[in-house]
Amino acid sequence: MARKTTLDKVRNIGIMAHIDAGKTTTSERILYYCGESHKLGEVHDGAATMDFMVQEQERGITIGSAATTAYWRDHQITVIDTPGHVDFTAEVERSLRVLDGAVALFCAVGGVQPQTEQVWRQSEKYEVPKVAFVNKMDRIGADFFGVVNAIRGTLKSNPVPLVIPIGSSDTFKGVVNLLSMKALYFDEASQGLKVNEEDIPVGMKEESEKWRANLVEKIAETDDALLEKFFEGTEITSEELIPAIRKATIARQVVPVMCGTAFKNKGVQVLLDGIVDFLPSPLDVPQTTGALTKEEEEAGVEPEVRKADDYEPFCALAFKIVADKHMGKLVYIRIYSGVLETGATVWNSTREQQQRVGRIVRMHANKQEALERAHTGDIVAVVGLSRTRTGDTICMKDTPILLETIEFPTPVISISIKPATHADNEKLMSGLQSLTEEDPTFVVGTDEETEETIISGMGELHLEIIVDRLKREFGVDAEVGRPEVAYRETPTIMTQGDYKHAKQSGGRGQYGHVYLRVEPQDPGKGFAFVNEIKGGSIPGEYVPAIEKGVISAMQKGPYAGYPVVDIKVVVYDGTYHEVDSSEFAFQEAARQCFKKLIMAGHPQLLEPVMAVEVTAPEDYLGSVTGSLCQRRGRIEQMSDKGGVKVVSALVPLSEMFGYSNTIRTLTQGRGSFTMIFERYEAVPFIITEQIIEKRRAANKIR
Repeated sequence: MARKTTLDKVRNIGIMAHIDAGKTTTSERILYYCGESHKLGEVHDGAATMDFMVQEQERGITIGSAATTAYWRDHQITVIDTPGHVDFTAEVERSLRVLDGAVALFCAVGGVQPQTEQVWRQSEKYEVPKVAFVNKMDRIGADFFGVVNAIRGTLKSNPVPLVIPIGSSDTFKGVVNLLSMKALYFDEASQGLKVNEEDIPVGMKEESEKWRANLVEKIAETDDALLEKFFEGTEITSEELIPAIRKATIARQVVPVMCGTAFKNKGVQVLLDGIVDFLPSPLDVPQTTGALTKEEEEAGVEPEVRKADDYEPFCALAFKIVADKHMGKLVYIRIYSGVLETGATVWNSTREQQQRVGRIVRMHANKQEALERAHTGDIVAVVGLSRTRTGDTICMKDTPILLETIEFPTPVISISIKPATHADNEKLMSGLQSLTEEDPTFVVGTDEETEETIISGMGELHLEIIVDRLKREFGVDAEVGRPEVAYRETPTIMTQGDYKHAKQSGGRGQYGHVYLRVEPQDPGKGFAFVNEIKGGSIPGEYVPAIEKGVISAMQKGPYAGYPVVDIKVVVYDGTYHEVDSSEFAFQEAARQCFKKLIMAGHPQLLEPVMAVEVTAPEDYLGSVTGSLCQRRGRIEQMSDKGGVKVVSALVPLSEMFGYSNTIRTLTQGRGSFTMIFERYEAVPFIITEQIIEKRRAANKIR
């Protein structure tokens, strides 16, 4: 089966933004105008095609990233609608890893909001080219040029408007296309399907000329040939501008900006043209390069490379797992090279396992179109890869390649969970296993002291959705404990010393003796293990066991029982016994030595601190700042945005439980807040003592 479109006409894009900027509504309009859906689904009615989970329809938010494929001007566009809520940041992270381009959506009133900055940073990490769409131009307080300035100032980007609005708020009628220098009006009777092109209104001619000149100048700066014409004063045509805008967008030198109101069916067709004209195809992005181990890099090994071509060896990345009640486990993959056929045997190079492809389907939100084969550039779902996990590389065994995996943030909040009845225990474990396969930021563990099952995630809403899904999808009624913060421990000074693990009990004994140095590292630096043993005082074969012992001891710090982070551990000496030494003995010696040194290193407790932004009318400003200060918050900034006050603060996560109810009460329902994990910081000494005391008391009661 040949491909429907050539590779240069394939677009893999994501829609990313702050919560409530209108991502799902915009996705719905894209499907409608491309002819994929024949009626408009609305988020507030719970009828959006892309929000097909029950929880999404009930809450009016996106939780999982939904993929769908549509066609516009003979181009195949695969759209991934990502969540805006910070608790589901993993969905954005995994989507951006496999996309070629993105649409950054901005609310015309809210502008650049906290989660906008977060997803923008994520997209910059993966070097994803973007076009911007300023949505909700029909809202009171809409300010297109204010948003353009915020993209330039706050996001440190180079926004270039390709349209300007005709009116705003309730007078928003359409847009002036600065490329064609025509006014575009969207016919309301046909729900925007029909676009009328007219002359620019007389009162807007001067402003349109000004912004056209801005467009020409900004694009000429990125292209030598156009710059020469610009300085000569020769007119630059739209036919010359379009390829130059495309080139500059793909190089991430500019961000083309369009506007409209997806809900009122205005401006989305112009956005679709922008996606096709300016965002990259798989041929426009760098070729795929395999990852190397540290040893391979040092040995000068050349990495494996794949070009975007059906005739190259097959190579794909698994970026999402979904448990489908009809089809079983669906693995979403992005194909970077080659062709995949139904029934093919593939090689999971991450896990070094062979698996067989049962079915290939192209997703249209939660509906599927069966395919015999999938081509380079396709984003499809595969049935049959039961042992595959998120971030795994899929290829052929005779042409192996290992792609860089996807990094996810660590969970910051935990709760205990147990089935309401003993009979539900097996169903609970099965449900939790399925959900951990789907979501890499959802972690299941056991508290060794209490033997309770502990689930951890990115926030209260994240865990609330997990518990709700357990009930609806797996039929498990679960009882949950109070949310607990994921604290961490770290030493504050360097310590060094030794520990000898020696036991003699008749026959062969145990002997391991290590000298370790434990040094604190900068926050966020993680763990480093260094071998400085000289002269063979400990044979090299025992060094991995020493590292294993240290890592084991780090899982539960001796200070308060929380994981130890941001340290460098150096093994610099030791002794061994030719008969009695073993891996186990050195592992145990390292474990005990580490625990001793951590306690001597003046350990401190660290807590997750959140960047909180509260939006409320000015009348409630005093109440808002007071409530944040009461919660150990530090006010960082206060600003005006769209006629309301915005307070930015850093607040410990432990103080933010239940804040949504507090803010509603304080502002009579007119205030709202968002929060994003910022960093770990030291807990004040008095509070540290309370936390440790409470933890010990809870363990005794249990």
